[in-house]
Amino acid sequence: MRGYILRRLVYVVPLLFLVTLVTFSVALLLPGDPALAYIGEANMRDKVMYETMRKELGLDQPVPVQYAKWLGRVLRGDLGRSIRTREPALEGLLARFPVTLHLTATAMMVALLIAVPVGILSAVRPNSIADKVGTLLAMSGVAVPDFWLGIMLIYVFSVWLKVLPPSGYVPFAQGSWPSVQSMLLPALSLGMALAAVVMRQLRSSLIEVLQQEYVIVARAKGLAEGRVVGRHALKNALIPVVTVIGLQTGRLFGGAVVVETIFALPGLGRLAADSIFFRDFPMLQGVVLILALAVVLANLMTDLLYAFLDPRIRYR
Repeated sequence: MRGYILRRLVYVVPLLFLVTLVTFSVALLLPGDPALAYIGEANMRDKVMYETMRKELGLDQPVPVQYAKWLGRVLRGDLGRSIRTREPALEGLLARFPVTLHLTATAMMVALLIAVPVGILSAVRPNSIADKVGTLLAMSGVAVPDFWLGIMLIYVFSVWLKVLPPSGYVPFAQGSWPSVQSMLLPALSLGMALAAVVMRQLRSSLIEVLQQEYVIVARAKGLAEGRVVGRHALKNALIPVVTVIGLQTGRLFGGAVVVETIFALPGLGRLAADSIFFRDFPMLQGVVLILALAVVLANLMTDLLYAFLDPRIRYR
């Protein structure tokens, strides 16, 4: 097990290098000049100030040199200063990251609470009414965009029924129930697509496992159907489901940009949208870097979970 973990950690190193390379390229690919963004439109004709700012930012040096210096600062925890607020970018990112983490974790929990029971019921009773309803839910979850679902949820639960707030964020420290209320609609909007994918994957995987010989033998021994499914079949059926969840984690973080904007959540997603609008290059680089690292860590945890679900994977 220890060797398996070490191998996975070694594989992460070149991936992290690629993440930093892509993150640095964000400022190069976006239109606009970081030096002009720093000095402002009022001073854009001042060539002396412009050249001084370019030199201060290192933009007068070759791109590989810029990347090496930027990576050195990142390793020391220095992501630069926000062009818009002039605050250290790292402080702004750390202040907003808990909101995005709260949103994605809640969306994941909501998705699993919907997908696992429906997927199991659909697999145990294929072609039944419950299976057809689950298929309809899955197709709807994949087809409906996050932003449209979010708007519809606001209309139904906030404007029409008036039972949940339409926007805003309440930290958990200020009250558990108000925090749950503020996060329920965004999490449902973000998690429905994941619930649909997990539901269909779990159904197909569990149906295949239930046809294996060891499951047939367990049934022949007289074991209860719930024990056969829960103890013998479900664990093996979860391996491809874990793969889907790991791959969909990146979609959750990416979807947070739209969902946080719709529900006015002060997270990294909304910060990324604002940074693009105001051309705040340091803050945008920080958002991309943190979200990419979160996806890398989520996939690493997925690999480690494989070893728990299937001990044979540890020796590969």
